[in-house]
Amino acid sequence: MDFRHHIALPSKLSTLAADSLVVVVAGAQADETLDPVLRQALDSALKSGDFQFKAGRTLYLHGLAGVKASRIVFTAAAHATPKAFKAAVAAALAVLKSGGGKQVAVALSGGGVSAAHAEVLVAAASEATYVYRHTKPSAPAEPAFRGFGLVCVKSEVTEVQKGLVLGQALAAGVTLARECANRPGNQCTPTFLADQAKKLGRSHGLKVEVLDRKAVEKLGMGAFLAVAKGSDEPLRFIVARYEGAPKSQAPVVLVGKGITFDSGGISIKPAGEMDEMKFDMGGAASVLGTLRAVAELKPALNLVVVIPACENLPSGRAVKPGDVVTSMSGQTIEILNTDAEGRLILCDALTYVERFKPAVVVDVATLTGACVIALGHHHSGLFTNDDDLAIQLLSAGRDALDTCWRMPLDEEYDECLKSNFADIPNVGPRAGGSITAAMFLKRFTVKYRWAHLDVAGTAWKSGHHKGSTGRPVGLLTHFVLSQQTKR
Repeated sequence: MDFRHHIALPSKLSTLAADSLVVVVAGAQADETLDPVLRQALDSALKSGDFQFKAGRTLYLHGLAGVKASRIVFTAAAHATPKAFKAAVAAALAVLKSGGGKQVAVALSGGGVSAAHAEVLVAAASEATYVYRHTKPSAPAEPAFRGFGLVCVKSEVTEVQKGLVLGQALAAGVTLARECANRPGNQCTPTFLADQAKKLGRSHGLKVEVLDRKAVEKLGMGAFLAVAKGSDEPLRFIVARYEGAPKSQAPVVLVGKGITFDSGGISIKPAGEMDEMKFDMGGAASVLGTLRAVAELKPALNLVVVIPACENLPSGRAVKPGDVVTSMSGQTIEILNTDAEGRLILCDALTYVERFKPAVVVDVATLTGACVIALGHHHSGLFTNDDDLAIQLLSAGRDALDTCWRMPLDEEYDECLKSNFADIPNVGPRAGGSITAAMFLKRFTVKYRWAHLDVAGTAWKSGHHKGSTGRPVGLLTHFVLSQQTKR
């Protein structure tokens, strides 16, 4: 589905040639310039109580005399911001998706749309049309939508077009991340992730290298190897590069946790909801999705994506509580809890990326349940001691409507990571668990600017709407693109 077009505003919305017309009404009253026929229909619905200026409310009209579009949806937004606009459009598409309309025109009553409005329109449309079906042939048919346009005036066309192009790339990246993460663990294996990276490399001209166990052993990645020992699935260490700038320019590096299934290992998890541990490669999925978006947009920068991928399972070979391993950095680690495995595979990856002499490194991981307790499911956890980097990531999250919240990394938390038998344990006390996990990773990032995103609460949804969200592809892509101006 192609979203990369706009609709120049005609003299009246009622004359638009589209199957469906969505009119977003922001604030507490309709704009006075709204077409008389549309304004009359809206006023009538308000008087009868069929519509209210309350976010989330919609009004569907079919075959309204004097309007060219056969389907009309008025949808209320609290205000005209991109966030409120997206929510209103999503509500309207929920009404339209079961119908037969293929071409949808979206207008903001009163006008004043921007690139951000165009971007979130694509996001809302992509979410409305996504259907997972790889292992569910009985999944419902995709909605009939085939095209979307944002109504704008001539002076807004250039910015709207930019927003649609960015939105299209982001939607492709988010969809890739969701498709990978939603597959069951017996299909989305480390080898599958490696194959997805290779496929992306072929389609977008990227350099992709996949290291096997022998290569990882040669590098001395003892922490990564320890986690992978319990599974019969071979580990994969994936390195993919987008080169949009001279080789002399230091790259942005994204590292994604790729645990394709996490049983907890010997420190096994409870059975309830363990099926959701197929989503424990959400960090890997998101950095692959970001790579997809960036490769399509072709910015003038260099990007390296690194994914350590394996399963965490119990077996006679599996690492045990109390075992001590040597990381690639040379630091020894006492593994007190085998279910704190994400930081073990990440620490070796964070040491590996030193060779790229990166401008900045951001790791992304469904790392701790403690982050879910702290922040719930709205914000990803952000950890960094670099104030400027924190500002950039927070801003990128706001722009993408894919927000994060900065958490502390005070040196006092480091006192919790002490071992009598190794340089560092892989867990600290229960209190502040997401912070001590980040402090563990920080030990391996002393040679470059670094931030950590804990997406345990945002990478997927549970319950009736169980499935991957594709987050934080939006945040990461906005951040990577912002680095073009930092050179």
